[in-house]
Amino acid sequence: MTCDTAPLPATGPGAAPRLLAALAAADDDRIVFDLAGIEGAYEALLRELPGVAVRFAMKACPVDEVLARLAARGCGVDAASPHEVEQALRAGVPIGRTHYGNTVKSDRDIADAHRLGITDFATDSLEDVTAIARHAPGARVFCRLATTGEGALWGLSNKYGCSPADAVAILERARELGLTPAGLSVHVGSQQMTADAWSDACDLIADVLTALARRGISLDHVNLGGGLPALGYRDQHGTPLAPPMDKIFAVIREGMARLAAIPGHRLGFVIEPGRHLIADHGAIRAHVSRLAARRRPDGERQYWLYLSCGKFNGLYEMDQLQYRLVFPTHHDADPVPAVVAGPTCDSDDAFSHEHGLVAVPEALASGDPVWVLSSGAYATSYMTQGFNGFGPLAYTWTEGGEA
Repeated sequence: MTCDTAPLPATGPGAAPRLLAALAAADDDRIVFDLAGIEGAYEALLRELPGVAVRFAMKACPVDEVLARLAARGCGVDAASPHEVEQALRAGVPIGRTHYGNTVKSDRDIADAHRLGITDFATDSLEDVTAIARHAPGARVFCRLATTGEGALWGLSNKYGCSPADAVAILERARELGLTPAGLSVHVGSQQMTADAWSDACDLIADVLTALARRGISLDHVNLGGGLPALGYRDQHGTPLAPPMDKIFAVIREGMARLAAIPGHRLGFVIEPGRHLIADHGAIRAHVSRLAARRRPDGERQYWLYLSCGKFNGLYEMDQLQYRLVFPTHHDADPVPAVVAGPTCDSDDAFSHEHGLVAVPEALASGDPVWVLSSGAYATSYMTQGFNGFGPLAYTWTEGGEA
């Protein structure tokens, strides 16, 4: 995190000035989404991965206007519950471009999703695929393989996914139960910072595809999951993260070509970006609660900057990363090093100050605006109903056109 007023990193043309202008126009706390910037990020992804079907991981930003804008460009949805399926439908996402990507689901959730028209279900266990056959007869299933999650800020390696041997057994069982074994999927971890993760995932998929072909099971798609990183984050020391996007896309393209050449299958490809499309095109307008100097137990004086927005109302991911802060009314003020914290009385509601302090203007006063950049992903979905009485952020959006 740094103290500055430089423009946003932009993955879509014109995103930075439009979003900054919307933040400047906001007179109370809210998150602002740049719909044209999100659309631009989607179109850029299609240029990098031509022919790939994009299913937006809507848990990253379950906002109707975002879903509608992406749906209008041909994007589908990766839904994790019947409620998400219903929201996607209301926003205009065709049911044929929506799949149920959560391997954790009750019998009732399977039946409800099937009633809504879902035909493609993720799975990773014999128990789950048996339940799908019972409550969504004739459905298509794709089996999620476990990955290590190495190289990602959030590995996602424990709760989901199965071994290659189990994947073969699950898809064989699906065939026996009258389901269509349709695909394989992976997730290399959220905010994946290495290209090697996708190369390793493709190796894993290749082995399972070969084993399935020997058993007469022909798949029609591979889902490469989420994990594509956002560009505007900083690490816990405040250093900008620099994911090697060109290399990542090159490795994904090479992997898809390699998998498509494996005999016995006619594969299409799916990808499930979330934060890659959203994070850098959303920002929070918060305000200063207080800048205070306190004595630590060792007697050293330390500044603390308390914001109106923190871990429990928009910045849940602050344990793993720092967001870039802009102080629009004090850009020329002398800076002081400070710990940055949210408004609640929970001691975890602060950026880890073990990794260094943040430069903030010494002249900050209660009520001054603060812009939290690259905070579009998960800011709405991770919010509680109002921890300690601090409510979730309202949101708005900016359309296309000049700022």
